[in-house]
Amino acid sequence: MSTSVARGLGWPAPTSGGPGDRAGGRSDLGWPTGPVAVRPAPEPTPEPEPTLESDPTLESDPTLESDPTPERAPEPEPTSSPEPTPEPEPTSEPTPEVPAHPTPRPPKAQRESLVREAMARVATPDVSRETSPTSAPDVSRETDPASGVVDVSRETDYTDTPIAAAAAAAVRVTRTTPFPKPAQPRVLTVANQKGGVGKTTTAVNIAAGLALRGLDVLVIDLDPQGNASTALGVAHHGGTPSVYDVLVGERPLDDVVQQTPIPTLWCAPATVDLAGAEIELVPVVARETRLKRALRAYTRPFDYVFIDCPPSLGLLTVNALVAAKEIVIPIQCEFYALEGLGQLLHNVELIRSHLNEDLEVSTILLTMYDGRTKLADQVATEVRAHFGDKVLDSMIPRSVRISEAPGFGQTVLTYDPSSRGAQAYLEAAREIAERGAATEGS
Repeated sequence: MSTSVARGLGWPAPTSGGPGDRAGGRSDLGWPTGPVAVRPAPEPTPEPEPTLESDPTLESDPTLESDPTPERAPEPEPTSSPEPTPEPEPTSEPTPEVPAHPTPRPPKAQRESLVREAMARVATPDVSRETSPTSAPDVSRETDPASGVVDVSRETDYTDTPIAAAAAAAVRVTRTTPFPKPAQPRVLTVANQKGGVGKTTTAVNIAAGLALRGLDVLVIDLDPQGNASTALGVAHHGGTPSVYDVLVGERPLDDVVQQTPIPTLWCAPATVDLAGAEIELVPVVARETRLKRALRAYTRPFDYVFIDCPPSLGLLTVNALVAAKEIVIPIQCEFYALEGLGQLLHNVELIRSHLNEDLEVSTILLTMYDGRTKLADQVATEVRAHFGDKVLDSMIPRSVRISEAPGFGQTVLTYDPSSRGAQAYLEAAREIAERGAATEGS
C-alpha cells in the first residue's frame, strides 16, 4: 500500500525497510510480517477466602464451618437428688375461655330488646334482704310484722297452695263428722229408664258418702250388669249368692249381703243370672213385691237402702219401685235425658195408684254437668223450674276421676277424695241426709 493511501485513510505511514524487514520485520501498515510468538494467557489470580474480619455476616452462617459434622453437646452429669419443680398455685379466678369463633352480632331487634330489659332491671328496685330500708321495703324472713309489710318468706301461710287445698278437701271427705241419722230407715230407688245418666255412679257414691259419715248403708244391685257390685269391690262372679237367689229362689237377703271395704257399707251383689229373672218371675204370684218382702225380713239394722235399677221399666224396676218409698232420679244435663223423663213419671204414677201409694219423687240430681256449654245451663234451668225444691243444689260435674274409680273397685270418694267429683257427691249425700232429717222432724 502506498504512503498516500495510508495517509488518506488516516493510518500511520509505513516505515521504509529492506526485504528483511518485510520478511521478518513489519509491513507497510506496521504489522509484524514474521512469525509472531503467542503470549500465554495469564493465570487467574485466586480470590482470597473471606474471613470473619472481612465479612461479619459469616458469624451466623453455619454452612461455612470448616467441619460439616455437628459437634455433640456434652451430656449433663446426673445429680443424686433432683429438686422437683414447684407447681404453680391455682388462682381463685378461672381463666376465661376464648371462643373458637367470634360471637355473631345479634340482630337489631334483639339488641333493642336486650337494651330495654337492661333499662327495666335498672329501674326495678332491689327487694333483697340487703336492700336499704330507705330505698325499698324488706321482704326477707327477718321482716318486722309490725311494719305492715307483707311477709313472703317460707313462713307464709301454706293453706293457700294447691296441694294444701287438695289435702284440706281430702280431709273434709274422710273426717268422721257424722251426718244426721233418720228416725226410720229410708229406702231409695235410683231409677231412670234412660241409660248412661249416672244411676249406678250416683247410687254407690252417695251410699259411700253416707257410710263414711257414720251411717249404716245397704246397696242392692238390681242391674244384671253388676256395675254397682264392681264399684263397691264385692265378688259377683257366677255361682256367687246374689239378688237373683232372693227374687227367684226365696233365699234370705242376709245370706247374700257382703261387706265392702267401707265398714258400715254393705252390698247385695248382682250376677248374670239376674238377666233371666224377669222371665222366670212372670208366672210367680205377687211377683212385683218379692223384693219388698225380702227387705222386711232383713235382720241387720240399717239407716239407708239404695236400690240400683237397670235402664228399663221391666219387672226388676217395678220390684224396686214397690219396695221403696222415695225415688232418686239422676238427670244428665242433655236434651235426651229430658225426653224420657215424662214416661218415667207416668209409670211412677201407675205404681203409686196400684202397688205403692207411699212412693214419691223426693230427689232430682243433675249429673254430667259441663258449665262451659249453654245446653247444660238450659237443662238445669228447666229442671229446676219444673221440679222446684226436689232438685239438689249440688250438681255432679264431668270428671275423669269418677270414671276411673270403678276400675280400681272403689268409689270416687275413696279413690280420689280431693277431686271435684268426690266433693260434689259428698255434698249431695249431705243434702239428702239433712233433708231427710228435716222432713221427719217436721
